[in-house]
Amino acid sequence: MGDSDHDKVFAGSIPKLYEELLVPMIFAPYAKDIAGRLARRPGLARVLEVAAGTGVVTRALASTLPATVDIVATDLNAPMLDLARSLGTPRPVTWQVADAMALPFPDAAFDVVACQFGVMFFPDRAKAFAGMRRVLRPGGLLLFNAWDRIEDNEFADVVTASLVALFPADPPRFLARTPHGYHDKAAIASDVARGGFAAAPRIDTLAARSPAKSPREPAVAYCHGTPLRNEIEARDAKRLDEATDAATAALAARFGQGAIDGRIQAHVVAVER
Repeated sequence: MGDSDHDKVFAGSIPKLYEELLVPMIFAPYAKDIAGRLARRPGLARVLEVAAGTGVVTRALASTLPATVDIVATDLNAPMLDLARSLGTPRPVTWQVADAMALPFPDAAFDVVACQFGVMFFPDRAKAFAGMRRVLRPGGLLLFNAWDRIEDNEFADVVTASLVALFPADPPRFLARTPHGYHDKAAIASDVARGGFAAAPRIDTLAARSPAKSPREPAVAYCHGTPLRNEIEARDAKRLDEATDAATAALAARFGQGAIDGRIQAHVVAVER
């Protein structure tokens, strides 16, 4: 299995650590942003969330949107969606395992398709966007976000750099390659257009802060709670703890001991059907 195959595996202990550590550290502020944007949009009846993960956006939508809005939350990874379902939402939503590359819904079924930090994992983004456009009603909205360059996301950048010394011949590059590998605005706009959207997307770049109780927290979050773990273990399964220790030391050297705080940055993309 190559590195790109490992990128999509969110199983084992990854979902639990993802939810406990990464959600409050990097995902929560952008989930709140997406929910806030949709709350300001009138006339919503049905919202589809793609790549819902452990449900951080789903919970924000269920808390923010009127109770009359039907929310359908999907993800390709059943273990992630199982955890999301177990955590629950303030009101009922529909959970469904579904592949973003082949959405199992009728044409023109939704007013909004939303996706938080999932588009970077799609093997053919233009095809995925075409499928999202298909299930949108005329005048409907596609709303998604994608991480900016890894250099603008400090914890991820430091963790990635820390692993070079451990694996100099073939350093794990999951974070740079996939989560932070889809940051070029022109490429995003081109993929959206190739997906059939005639309107130009609006792309806002939104910076936020990533808090952690200690340097150890983001080290464990990234090395154990993302597919970076799969990539480290594929090189040497016995060195996961050593890699986590190296990331912890690098974060402490950069940000200090105790509670730390780093910059995060993402693009928020909105386009009308």
